Amino acid sequence: MNFASIKKHDVANGPGVRVSLFVSGCTHRCKGCFNAEAWDFSYGSPFTEETAREVLSALAPEYIAGLSLLGGEPFEPCNQRALLPLLRAFRSRYPQKNVWCYTGYTMDTDLAAGGRAHCEATEEMLSLLDVLVDGEFIEEQKDLKLRFRGSANQRIIDVARSRAAGEVRLWKDGAY
Repeated sequence: MNFASIKKHDVANGPGVRVSLFVSGCTHRCKGCFNAEAWDFSYGSPFTEETAREVLSALAPEYIAGLSLLGGEPFEPCNQRALLPLLRAFRSRYPQKNVWCYTGYTMDTDLAAGGRAHCEATEEMLSLLDVLVDGEFIEEQKDLKLRFRGSANQRIIDVARSRAAGEVRLWKDGAY
């Protein structure tokens, strides 16, 4: 996997100050995408063990609320497989912090068993997330007043509650 960038003090992609990892590679190619250069799977730099250590170290300060994964597309199957070791290490090292992930895929269809982005890594990856912002960006539904998402069709999902209920449960602002 390649990555486009790491923002070590991001306040736009989840609550609080966060470390955000922008992965490379996306097959959605949404019209009006803010990060179209990251559609290319070879864009940026290789995500190495050293990169993972850099991300984990950046998460250490107490004021950092958590990790956000964006893209490109974190849920492209090849990216899921590459992100799992990072998520496992994050959960082990920072159990008090949260993980947000942004995807153009939908949790209840594309990421479900048999869905177009489901692979052997999907269930574990979902189990390591707190919040999933799902759905492709739709330029015609763009709304700059929306918090933590770009278009009105996108949902902010509480992953643990959704998995326990067997249906999508939306995140309540202030939960993290």
